Amino acid sequence: MQKVSISTCNLDKALAIIGGKWKLHILWYVAQSTLRFSELEKLVKGITQKMLAQSLRDLERDGLITRKVYPEIPPKVEYTITETGISLGEALRELDKWGARFFKE
Repeated sequence: MQKVSISTCNLDKALAIIGGKWKLHILWYVAQSTLRFSELEKLVKGITQKMLAQSLRDLERDGLITRKVYPEIPPKVEYTITETGISLGEALRELDKWGARFFKE
């Protein structure tokens, strides 16, 4: 039997992208509509500004959201889900269904 390296396991790679306490919460809200930083800060209860900023950078780097900066004063920045982020939502809906069945039993 071949030993699978963590670096080649697709599940580990996926969890590295969406793992942590906040990323799925952020994705949930951004999937509903385009949002500004301050709006996300209010919606994601308990997250610090630093963690929100880092999580948004990570999600943008990984192609799940886009960041659009408007050249105005004060600066306006909006976050929108990408097609890749939308496709992740399909997988998460299946996980949600599984969770509903599991916790019902």
